[in-house]
Amino acid sequence: MSSKERKRYYRKKTELFLLLNKMKLWPSRAGILHGIREIERKGECAIITTHCGKTFRIYNSRNSRAARWLRNKWVLKPCKDCKVPEWKLEKYSKTFFSSNYGSTLEKKE
Repeated sequence: MSSKERKRYYRKKTELFLLLNKMKLWPSRAGILHGIREIERKGECAIITTHCGKTFRIYNSRNSRAARWLRNKWVLKPCKDCKVPEWKLEKYSKTFFSSNYGSTLEKKE
């Protein structure tokens, strides 16, 4: 099994900021998957800037809409302006979330 075919497993209830830092993808409410250029943390909230220039203010919630959409892969299509690379979309499609198995993406201090 080569590295391109490798499946990735993460815990279901990981913090949203840690998950976004790892995946660098943001699901918008319209069902479009954006590529993240920068995440600026400000306490319990963060400001996300996408590659297409949109900014979002988000809170660190494990049960948020964005966290659920990332875990359940409820996105319709990638953003044309962000130009998310094909390898990143394939890596995202081979990512699985489990409640009992996988990386917890803990903070490094």
